[in-house]
Amino acid sequence: MTQKKALVQAGIFGNTAAAILGDVATGVSAAGTTQATATALTANVNVISTAAASSGVVLPASEAGDVIEVYNQGANALAVYPPGSEIIDALSASASFAVGAGKAATFRKVSATTWVSLLGA
Repeated sequence: MTQKKALVQAGIFGNTAAAILGDVATGVSAAGTTQATATALTANVNVISTAAASSGVVLPASEAGDVIEVYNQGANALAVYPPGSEIIDALSASASFAVGAGKAATFRKVSATTWVSLLGA
C-alpha cells in the first residue's frame, strides 16, 4: 500500500496527504556550470536523469526543517548548489556539493543559512 493511500484510509484528505508526503519530479536535466546557471529544483524528491560533466542543480529556497532529496541517474557527478549565499555542510557559501553518478543525497535545512547532507553509498 502506498503512503498516500494509507493516509487517505486513515481519514486524511488526498490533497493534504500529498502535501505531507511532498512532490516528485522525474526526468530533471542538470544544466550550467555555476550556481547561477544550474537547474532550479522545484520538488521535494528530484530524479536527475541527465547530468553532463560539471552540470548542476540548485536547491529551492526553504525553511529550517525542510528536506530535499536528489537522485543522480546521470552519467556524471552532479553539482548540487545551495540557494543564494547559503552553505551545505562545511563548504563555502554558495559552493556545490558533489553527488556521484548513480548516487542519492538528502539535504536537510537546519538553520536560515545551513544545509546538511546525507550521501547514499
